[in-house]
Amino acid sequence: MSSRPWIVTFLAAAIASAALAAAAPQGGAAALKNPAALKETAPATFKANFDTSVGPFVVEVHRDWAPQGADRFYNLVKSGFFDGTRFFRVISGFMVQFGIHGDPGISAAWRSARIPDDPVKQSNKRGYITFAHAGPGTRTTQVFINFADNGSLDNQGFPPFGQVTTGMNIVDKINSEYGEGAPRGRGPDQGKLQTEGNAYLMKEFPKLDYIKKATIEK
Repeated sequence: MSSRPWIVTFLAAAIASAALAAAAPQGGAAALKNPAALKETAPATFKANFDTSVGPFVVEVHRDWAPQGADRFYNLVKSGFFDGTRFFRVISGFMVQFGIHGDPGISAAWRSARIPDDPVKQSNKRGYITFAHAGPGTRTTQVFINFADNGSLDNQGFPPFGQVTTGMNIVDKINSEYGEGAPRGRGPDQGKLQTEGNAYLMKEFPKLDYIKKATIEK
């Protein structure tokens, strides 16, 4: 008799999806598809608690470091945007990146929701968190945490807005086996992730670690 491992994988994915749906914030997908409504000004400083598949870590944000980035991050966390998202680009000794939503419809809604650039006031040191971009004026929802001191990113326009104050040892444990993304590496293709969401990642990259829930500390 065959063990039919595909059935186990399918059931595990279904259970995980149901759990994430149950944990979704009030308003759900409909609210997250309206970026224009999520524009609160962040407090001068605040903490965001991340519960992940490898354990918890805490990010402390300083709005004066990068106001536009801090405000966007505050709204993303508060709205539940990061809940269920995967750490899709993890490069040992460099950084870990996340922030593409697992629902393609929500991801599409944020793709053009760009924020203005912030000047770089802090260096990309180990544990500092920064928005990813593809050039001036292109920051949306993707962020990365530096595994090392990456000062070379400073003059490329990557302004940190906060740092991991608790649990950097947890961040270090995030699965990096897939490495750089396609086409340069064997990791997830961001284009497919944008259009197919978590279904693509669960099928092709089932060992990726992920965020169970992110919340603003009160």
